[in-house]
Amino acid sequence: MCVLLPAIFGATLGFLALAFAVQNEPALPVPVLAVFSPGLKIAEMFTPARHESLGSTFGGFLRVAIGVNALLYFSIFALAGYWIDRRLSR
Repeated sequence: MCVLLPAIFGATLGFLALAFAVQNEPALPVPVLAVFSPGLKIAEMFTPARHESLGSTFGGFLRVAIGVNALLYFSIFALAGYWIDRRLSR
């Protein structure tokens, strides 16, 4: 249970951050996008290297972007949970 909540929140927030970043990519500067959704920029680096069908390329792009964002937000929530647990146990 201790790991499940940060994983659920991290995956959800990672997906929403990617949706926000894709929607606002032309209007926001690159450093702001990289802070909220690092998965978008990492996926952009890996996706053009392959020349496959559009569905396969887009699916790979989404898997990389959502995975990186979920990992980032999972680590933030897990660290916050650990910090709160340590503060409450004192």
